[in-house]
This record gives sequence, C-alpha cells and structure tokens, in this order.
Amino acid sequence: MKVKIRKGDIVEVISGSFEDKGKRGEVIKVMPKKGRVTVQGISMRKKHQSQVQTQGRSMNPGIIEFEGSVDISNIMLVCPKCDEAIHVGIQRDEDGKSHRVCKRCEAQID
Repeated sequence: MKVKIRKGDIVEVISGSFEDKGKRGEVIKVMPKKGRVTVQGISMRKKHQSQVQTQGRSMNPGIIEFEGSVDISNIMLVCPKCDEAIHVGIQRDEDGKSHRVCKRCEAQID
C-alpha cells in the first residue's frame, strides 16, 4: 500500500470516535502493510500492568496510557502553509525527484 503520510507529519482525524474527531497530532509511527498510523494524543488506550521481577529489575505496576493505531483512511494530512486538512498529490521536479504537494494551495510539503 502506497502511503503519502510520513513520520513527523501533522495530521487531523476526520472520522472515528467522537472524542478524537477533529483533533490534530503528530505521526509517531506508520505501518503501511497494515494501513495504520499511530498519532500522538489520539486513540489513547490503557493497559493494566502487574509487577514483574526479572533478574534484579522490577517494573512498576499500575495503569499505563499509550497511543493506539488509527486506520489511515480516518486521517488527513494538514498543510503547513494553508493550515487545513488536505489531499496530497505527487509532483516530479526536473531532476526526477518526487515531492508531496498540497492539492489546495499547491505548496510543496517536503
């Protein structure tokens, strides 16, 4: 699956859970084979961890909060120039290198 979103991009949630819809965050991890991304502060999950002792180390018990993954179809890239959720296009320059481009204002994203 060809993914036009990369680690470090700012994205906006366009559909999904009621509390996350409309939120923005930075992409932490991209999983192109699964078609999912992990976004900072979006789709927060809780994990109840019990105390484990292994060779002198002990992990603290408690409730750990972490980001869950979101389907890539539920997010849109935010253009740094026009500051809106956009569709992404690909343009090639005269050297043959491809660049991501905002389809709304035609600004180069990277």
